[in-house]
Amino acid sequence: MASDNKIEMSTNEVPAAAAPKAADKILGVARDLFYREGIRAIGVDEIVRRAGVTKPSLYRSFPSKDELAASYLRQYDLEFWQRFDEAVDAHPGNPRAQIIAFLTRVGKRTQRPDYRGCGMTNAAVEYPEHGHPARVVSEANKQELRRRLRAMAAAIGAADSDTLGDGLLLLIEGAYISGQLFGLGGPAASVARNADLLIEASLKK
Repeated sequence: MASDNKIEMSTNEVPAAAAPKAADKILGVARDLFYREGIRAIGVDEIVRRAGVTKPSLYRSFPSKDELAASYLRQYDLEFWQRFDEAVDAHPGNPRAQIIAFLTRVGKRTQRPDYRGCGMTNAAVEYPEHGHPARVVSEANKQELRRRLRAMAAAIGAADSDTLGDGLLLLIEGAYISGQLFGLGGPAASVARNADLLIEASLKK
């Protein structure tokens, strides 16, 4: 009995120690595949094969593929807001410059040959059911972006700040999609310039 207990303790300890490393590998591989190929197009078998782990190790870290997809998007969300906040911090007290700085970087990213748009937008298209874990994360990201853009539009002094904020959001979403359609030299490259023109036209006279 003592021997059996010792073996049981050892096998319980190994996954606990290895879990963070395995989870990181799995999430890294899933992130790359989900972004490039789409979440639905990639199966669990492909992820574990490329990560060099076993299927049980995946399910110890992520109870389901849906939860793995949501974890990928939560990481994407954190990185999205880091980029957004960097643009804000670079121009303290100047929301117009903050928006243009953020969109300048968006425009540049759309010109990369491996550009696949926004992972949040792509996930929302893949999962129309509103309660799906991946869509829940995506919707929260878009709602927060809308809130921030409306608030920034008000700080700029727009005559109709909600309409300007929504217009900027539509420009951003358009850049995500057209960047995939047109690639290098496409209209997404000028998203910051178009945003600035929209802001100028929206200012109170």
